[in-house]
Amino acid sequence: MARPSPSPALRPPAAGIPTPSHRSTLTLLFTTLRPEQWTKNVIVFAPALFGGRLFDANALGLALATFFIFCALSGAVYVFNDLADRDADQRHPLKRSRPIASGELRPAHAVVLGILLGLGGVASALWVAPAVGLVAAAYLALLLAYSTALKHLVIVDALTIAVGFVLRAVAGGLAVAVPVSQWLLVCTSLLALFLAFSKRRHELTLLADAAGDHRRILHEYSPYLLDQMIAVVTASTVIAYSVYATSGETAQRLGTTRLGLTIPFVLYGIFRYLYLVHQKRGGGSPTAMLVTDGPLLACVALWAMAVAVILYSPLGQ
Repeated sequence: MARPSPSPALRPPAAGIPTPSHRSTLTLLFTTLRPEQWTKNVIVFAPALFGGRLFDANALGLALATFFIFCALSGAVYVFNDLADRDADQRHPLKRSRPIASGELRPAHAVVLGILLGLGGVASALWVAPAVGLVAAAYLALLLAYSTALKHLVIVDALTIAVGFVLRAVAGGLAVAVPVSQWLLVCTSLLALFLAFSKRRHELTLLADAAGDHRRILHEYSPYLLDQMIAVVTASTVIAYSVYATSGETAQRLGTTRLGLTIPFVLYGIFRYLYLVHQKRGGGSPTAMLVTDGPLLACVALWAMAVAVILYSPLGQ
């Protein structure tokens, strides 16, 4: 006797056919902006923190506005990145659930959202300060170029991500009228490279032989090469921060010689991240690791508290 075919409701969807969405369009649009990634934009507060203006209400308000502006700009970049990578994401074990790749969100809706956020973010940045607007426009142009072309160039892909972090820091300094230290730019660049190379390594180990099918640039990397690059930027990050924290120039500018006391937090944070990358197969989403790994989150919080105490309290003198 022939086995009865399952009812249409029980049949699995055919390959390439999107499943019906049970989420509203607004929810899908918000998810596409990847709000869990917005913690990357906290770098805009670094100039206010190290420039002694963290408790200046006006400066803090401008820094907060700049933070939300870059949340909007990064959201726009994520939208256009997902549109460009739609076909590849559909074959990825994790990214295929994204609203655009899964077919839940109509591309036309995503395009409108991306344009509104991009133009609105740059316009708002110009309101904060003309210089901030120029940096915001440069950030948006650079990251859109990354989404379309630069991410396919070996090493340039990681360097572009690093420049994106530097532009955030520069915008934060311009917003609160604090000169951005060259050391801050160096440490920001190195830390961003560390995270970018760690993410590439996670993608390679997760996807194995199929890595190049999901992201062409992964053909140009290998775990060994990435381990060498990670080792270089790890050592460079630790050395750069240590020199910055203990230099006489920093002590004179910040009015304290005790910033070096924060070096152990930097060491532990980097080593903890390496542990998660190599032993726990993490690194795919730095922000997810930060908010889900208790020791790492505690380390970052303690570092920030230590810096604030040293710079803003009599204990740091």
